Amino acid sequence: MSDWRTSRVPQRPASPLAQGFAALRLGLMGIVVFGGLALLLVLRLVEAPFFGAARPWTPSITQGVCRIALVLLGIRLQQQGRPMRARGAVVANHASWLDIFVLNACDRVYFVAKSEVARWPGIGWLARATGTLFIARDPSEAKHQQGQFEARLRAGHRLLFFPEGTSTDGQRILPFKTTLFAAFFTHGMEEIMHIQPVTVRYHAPEGQDARFYGWWGDMDFAGHLWRVLCTPARGRVDVTFHPPVAVDGFDGRKPLAAHLEGAVRGGF
Repeated sequence: MSDWRTSRVPQRPASPLAQGFAALRLGLMGIVVFGGLALLLVLRLVEAPFFGAARPWTPSITQGVCRIALVLLGIRLQQQGRPMRARGAVVANHASWLDIFVLNACDRVYFVAKSEVARWPGIGWLARATGTLFIARDPSEAKHQQGQFEARLRAGHRLLFFPEGTSTDGQRILPFKTTLFAAFFTHGMEEIMHIQPVTVRYHAPEGQDARFYGWWGDMDFAGHLWRVLCTPARGRVDVTFHPPVAVDGFDGRKPLAAHLEGAVRGGF
């Protein structure tokens, strides 16, 4: 049996009609996404002088844009549970670039992403505008980045990160890496922070490979987006918000990460 990391979803040629429909959907997505971004930037000019790092208004625009985008992508969102109200962070499994739209549609969060994302054409610009926190994979930067992470949490931002460290084919959960959890056990953070585990599970459109929405390895983003747009049948994504846990209920980052991983796996 081949390793899932090197296997690929079989490609099906799209009909001219499907491609025309996909082009229309892509155009509408461009209008929604970049129109929403323009509105967000204008509103941020008013928001920033009054609230500084806090963003009481602009996340609503991001959330609305992502909900419309899912409709255009032909993905039905089904949510169980509710986002927590307590201060803290959110962790989820990671299967695709679609996770960004899905999780933003459900909750007003700020993503934590690898620093390379900031340089991706288009996507990097969108990520910066919506308040993404970028993390470099350089051990020498760990202390500085932990400080940034802590500062954003103290500012009231609900940070969402993927402890698996990479995306999958959507058919499995990888072991959680514990590095970022250390930020919750410094300077009294554990006394005021909660973390909510979230499970994301995609269901392919009828007749498609179960891994249809998965995006992993060296898969091409543009090609994957086009394949999704060319598929007329609708798929579904289930998002389960599990009960949040208080950080001070755990002895350290490893038992905390293990508990959260177990909750995400249980929902999968």
